[in-house]
Amino acid sequence: MYARHFRADGLLLVTALIWGAAFVAQRLGMEHVGPFTFNGIRFALGALALQPLIWRMQATRTREGNGTGITSARLLRYGLVAGGVLFAGAALQQVGIVYTTAGKAGFITGLYVVMVPLFGLLLGQRAGAGTWLGAVTAAVGLYLLSVNEDFSIAYGDVLELMGAVFWAGHVLLLGRLSPGLDATDAVKLAAVQFAVCAGLSLCVGVVAEPMALAGIAKAAVPILYGGLMSVGIAYTLQVVAQRDANPAHAAIILSLEAVFAAVAGYFVLGEVLSLRALVGCGLMLGGMLLSQLWLLSPRAARQ
Repeated sequence: MYARHFRADGLLLVTALIWGAAFVAQRLGMEHVGPFTFNGIRFALGALALQPLIWRMQATRTREGNGTGITSARLLRYGLVAGGVLFAGAALQQVGIVYTTAGKAGFITGLYVVMVPLFGLLLGQRAGAGTWLGAVTAAVGLYLLSVNEDFSIAYGDVLELMGAVFWAGHVLLLGRLSPGLDATDAVKLAAVQFAVCAGLSLCVGVVAEPMALAGIAKAAVPILYGGLMSVGIAYTLQVVAQRDANPAHAAIILSLEAVFAAVAGYFVLGEVLSLRALVGCGLMLGGMLLSQLWLLSPRAARQ
């Protein structure tokens, strides 16, 4: 029991590290290709990277006689909707990172964990005291991180915040689509939505961006990291780990993605945050954790 939990926590920590470092890869890739080209190739690689896992899970399902799973028409319908929302979030994040730092992008994107329960109010879900406290704390942190002394906010930070809204919407959408899906169908849905996101991104990239093989070749390492590591491997690790992970541990560990983004930005890109920004990051991380852990507490369960 304890060995499985320890292993799951370790896999989630690796997942958070991969996702955090991906912000650096995304920023480096922008030196050679446009944001839509980067996302198109990245998510196409991610969809392909999930195929071995899908084949293995499908073979296990067939061998154990667990049914045929979701129909192709339903899978395509779900994938189109989820992929469209994913495209919007990823596009805003990728364009925004051109105009802000990897560390700030990581923390602002992480605000989606606070937004999810707040947006849930529109679906008739209740929001407890922890949700509101977390939201206020994170909002104060965002102010310190992104709003300058002249009360202006960087263009990139605005785009990242808009992207976080779509990431939150994506989580809620998957929450509505995924009930009744087993693990195999969930991974299939992920692959389809990645493919849809890739297709939409490449369509925009062909029209709006110069797409040269020389630039793609120079951005190969960031693209490969973003596609194979961030999308393919990290997603697989999360699926495997959360079968045995304690929910409270998972919430804490995955929230460290923002911290890893700031650390990677410092060591790889030389990004340095001011004391004001560091305090803002701390408050944002605290708000994220507070909103999640309160939901998992016995008191919240009784509300």
